[in-house]
Amino acid sequence: MRCIAETSPRPSEARPPDERPAVTLRGFRPSDIPFVTSIVAEALHEHYDPTLYLSLSADWPEGFLIAADSHDVPVAFLLGVSQVSHEARILMFAVDRHWRTLGIGRLLMSTFFERCRDRGYRRATLEVRVSNATAIRFYTRFDYSVVDLLRGYYSDGENGYQMARALN
Repeated sequence: MRCIAETSPRPSEARPPDERPAVTLRGFRPSDIPFVTSIVAEALHEHYDPTLYLSLSADWPEGFLIAADSHDVPVAFLLGVSQVSHEARILMFAVDRHWRTLGIGRLLMSTFFERCRDRGYRRATLEVRVSNATAIRFYTRFDYSVVDLLRGYYSDGENGYQMARALN
């Protein structure tokens, strides 16, 4: 996924290869909305009313994870919801392009799975653009598999895949 939050600082280019910049996982706050909307616009090519994030976070606050840098600026997020009994759905998920390949997506996904299991969910689903090979490879590494083709799913008419995995 291509993601960017223009106001987030870049990790140091001079860091040693094994050193990872510090991020903190926390819950969503209303002050995160400008960062989340920027990431969504760039990465997901969608524009949602900002009040959507507030209403979705109210339903399952633990399902809306924010990865923030050392200045508490969001650099990635995962927005999970539950619309079907015993099932979680990743509604939106993105990592700022300057923060990719640092394990932040893996951390968000693993934490999300823990929270799903804590609630007794048995399955997780998500949707992804058919053209987003990078995201599809990422999800496959987490045992997601394609279960359906969603024709014209996105607002620009692009098809999507529904992917799912068990949460045993």
